[in-house]
Parts: sequence; C-alpha cells; structure tokens
Amino acid sequence: MSQDNPWAWWQAALEGNIGPMHEGQPEQGYYRTRFKGGQWEPVALWYENGAWHAMRGERMVDAADAWNFCRTHPVSYEAYQKAIEGAGWDDEPPAPAMGHNLPADPFEALNLEYQAEKELAAELLKNEVKTEDQASQIAILSKRVASVSKKATDLHKVEKQPHLDAGRAVDDKYRYLKEDPADLSKQLKRHLDAYLIEKQRIERERQEAARREEERLRREAEEAARKAAEADQQSESERQAAIDRARQLEQEAAAKAKEAEAKNASAGRTGARVSLRTFVEPNITDYDALLMALKDRPEIREVVESLAKRAAKSGVSLPGMEIIEVQRAA
Repeated sequence: MSQDNPWAWWQAALEGNIGPMHEGQPEQGYYRTRFKGGQWEPVALWYENGAWHAMRGERMVDAADAWNFCRTHPVSYEAYQKAIEGAGWDDEPPAPAMGHNLPADPFEALNLEYQAEKELAAELLKNEVKTEDQASQIAILSKRVASVSKKATDLHKVEKQPHLDAGRAVDDKYRYLKEDPADLSKQLKRHLDAYLIEKQRIERERQEAARREEERLRREAEEAARKAAEADQQSESERQAAIDRARQLEQEAAAKAKEAEAKNASAGRTGARVSLRTFVEPNITDYDALLMALKDRPEIREVVESLAKRAAKSGVSLPGMEIIEVQRAA
C-alpha cells in the first residue's frame, strides 16, 4: 500500500492495471466476492489506527482472508455503494424474489425459482444488447436458468430411481418367460417351413390338375350342347338326353373349378393352425442405385447429417461436405 496514496493500487486496478498482489496483504479499496454459485457481495478494505479492517456486505470479516478472495474483482465506489444499498450490480441480473416461505416440496420450490427467472428473462429479452453490463446480465441469467435444468434433472433422477429399479426388477423377472418362449415358437415354425413348402407344391399340382379337368369337361359340355342343337333328325328323347348330358358336364366342370381354387398349405388344428404366408422383403441388387433413390427421404437425410456432424467434430472432411466454423453463445 502506498503511503502517499493508499488508494493507488485499487485505482489502477479499476483502470485494468492490476499490479503486484500478495496473499494476505490487502490493498485499500472497494471490491466484490462471492461463494461458489452465489451472489456477489460488496467488500470494503481500509487501513485505520494501525490495523486492517474489512466489511463484506454488512458484516465485519477478517481483512487478510477477504483480500485473498476479492483482490481480482475491484469495483467503483459507486458500484459498491449501490450494492450496499441493496440495488445489486449493473452487470448481474437481480436475484429472484423468492421470499422465505418456500414450499417444502423440492419440485414446487424449484418451479417457483424457475418462474421467477423466466419472468426476469422475458424482461431482458425485450431489449437489444448494447452494453457489456447487459451482456453480462444475460450470460449470468443463462447460467442460472441452466442450473435450474440441472437441479430438475437431479431431482427427477432421485424421485424416479425407485420406480426404475422396481421396473427393472419386474423386467428381469419376466424377461426369460417372455423372450425364450417367443424364440422357441419361431424355431418351431421354422421347423415346419420345409414340410409346408412341399405341401404347397403338392397342392399346386392338384390345383393345376383340377384346372385341366375343368377345361376338358367344359369342352365336352360345349361339344355335347352343339351336337344337341344341330341334330334335327334325333328323337325328342335323344335330344333331351344330349341336353342333359351337356348340363351334367357343365356342372362337373364348375365343381372342378371350385376344386382348382387356391388353398394355402397349413398344419395344425383350428386355434393352433400354422400356414404358409407370403412376406415381402427387399433383395438389394444395386446398393448405390438404391441409395440414390432414397437420398431425399427425411430419415436418410437425418442419418447423413448426424454422420457428417460426427465427422466434422473429429476433423474428418468427407466428399460432399466441408468443415465450417459457426460462432454462437455457449
């Protein structure tokens, strides 16, 4: 401390010229300090009657100890006086007015805290940022709001954990009897594939034979009907017999047509029947062509963008992309 001007070190520090400093050796002036995560508190240091004195907020504290924490944060006398009077700091958003009657429920208390911060944020967002103090207020409030999210995450984890543990216990209990029987059921069905495919082949042969027989009977029926219509010299009884024969052949052909209808190969009784089913699956013959055909699908773009971001973060430049720098507040 200069004997001629005990305020010299502090005055220079206010101008950004912080001189040599030594732990436990205060320099007279006005400063501020805070506990981790807390609000700034004004600090006054002065030498009087052969001893150092310090005031933090409205309480007297040890000067050497206060100096160790406030020495890198000098403030003007005007800023000190404003803070002492309870008006806060120009570069820091005011603390939310929570009062002392907070709910006992941590969730409700945190919700009240957030609503107060949200109301303050709405006021700050109304105005364009033009000064360092305004920027500082928004930066600090952003951190405070983020801390609400972290607190909520921690509270959520604590409250939900017993339910998660109970849910996992139930999952573990039933996992074997859910998954193993399902896998075994699929295995049993796959064991029927060859049998049902062969049964289907035999069925198709039967259907084809029935279609051929149907066609033969229809041709005979048509021929019998034609002869009955053209035979003028036949007796009425012979004519009627020919007509009846044509009708009979037509009925037999219709029956064969019924037999020719497709029947899916199946096994088992009603309620537990297993049958062949047709499933549509892709067989990729040209991967590049398929990728080009799908390139405009939103889900494909999401995957590509995700992989591109991962590559950019790793400093890997891929064909079709470039690594750029984008600045934003963080």
